[in-house]
Amino acid sequence: MRRVDSSAALFERASQYISGGVNSPVRAFRSVGLTPLYIDHGKGAHVFDVDGNEYIDYISSWGPLLLGHAYPPIQEAIRRELEKGTSYGACNAREVEMAELICTKFFPSVERVRMVNSGTEATMSAVRLARGFTGRDKIIKFEGCYHGHADTFLISAGSGLATFGQTSSAGVTKHIIEDTLVATYNDIESVRRTLEAHRGEVAAIILEPIMGNMGLIPPAPGFLEELRRVTEEEGVLLIFDEVISGFRAARGGAQELYGIRPDLTCLGKIIGGGLPVGAFGGRADIMDRLAPLGDVYQAGTLSGNPLALAAGITMLQTLAEPDFYTRLEEKGQAFEATIRPILDRYTDRLSYNRVGSLSTIFFTPGGVHSNTDAKRSDTEAYARYFRGMIERGIYLPPSQFECIFLSMAHSREDFDRTATAMDEVLREVLG
Repeated sequence: MRRVDSSAALFERASQYISGGVNSPVRAFRSVGLTPLYIDHGKGAHVFDVDGNEYIDYISSWGPLLLGHAYPPIQEAIRRELEKGTSYGACNAREVEMAELICTKFFPSVERVRMVNSGTEATMSAVRLARGFTGRDKIIKFEGCYHGHADTFLISAGSGLATFGQTSSAGVTKHIIEDTLVATYNDIESVRRTLEAHRGEVAAIILEPIMGNMGLIPPAPGFLEELRRVTEEEGVLLIFDEVISGFRAARGGAQELYGIRPDLTCLGKIIGGGLPVGAFGGRADIMDRLAPLGDVYQAGTLSGNPLALAAGITMLQTLAEPDFYTRLEEKGQAFEATIRPILDRYTDRLSYNRVGSLSTIFFTPGGVHSNTDAKRSDTEAYARYFRGMIERGIYLPPSQFECIFLSMAHSREDFDRTATAMDEVLREVLG
């Protein structure tokens, strides 16, 4: 039996001084009926809490740890950079190296890039840029897609808001709500209707090309292609939020996997190798509207932080190896093959989606192709499943509406242990 005395004590202390006891809502474990774990350290595919319990980690810091925890080359890169300093508020060579990697090795659609400090900053800045470039005010987002916590994106959002049963957030003004239009993911007709009703008013459509914040939901065949076509027809910019899918779905993200070239791309997490970072980029004529060249303002003292970029450059250099994504897909296939015989016994209760190293087990039958499908999931059953798995040392997302993130550090033994635990727990939860 796990001991969680120290985690419980830390949470009690945290609750006195930190709002809700946590610095990001999903960490609270409220939707799964537990108090949060406090992690002491990680190694490879495993994390260890402050009570000494060991877990196979399927969160990977919500995506960026493609190479596992405490990956030695990244640790060494940070140490070398740390000896020089931590932040300068000035240009540094690491910014140039990172920009060249993104533009020349990974994302051909990104002709210019700007570094920021988080995915939220990236999406917020991309939307501001789209409005400045087009001279239009409205944007279209998709129900269930989560693009961070800027006001514009907290309308019909996924992820944490879905976990807590909210569709919006207090503090979002009426004006912002009026300028944020919502369409249905994988339903191109909903996009056409919205554009027709607001012709000449829409600056951009932003979406996760592979939805990752209502659990993993791939695009339906032809959906992204039609989305690209209608945006070009209407003079609307297409923004891909690849904070989750970038570098995981393929070397060049979902846009490479599905052959779509967006106007702007938002990145995060992985390009920091586990340190705080984000980026947005795209067509040169759009990006050159940013100050100091143009009239769209964006800035950040810590943008391009050398520690974060030293870690991220080391990460991307590994990802650029010729066979990396072949090996990553093999890892995803091995995981699915290991758990598939168990899932297949519960086709009347479960669905499973996977793209590369991303996947979700949904507690609803019949397949999940949209936000509406995902919302039919039995979240109480998922909570019981989560509790059973964590008791057996398997650390899954503490929400039905999040992805499993594999890393190259996961082993066949990890997958076998996970399958054994899953078999036991699903028998208890689903009978």
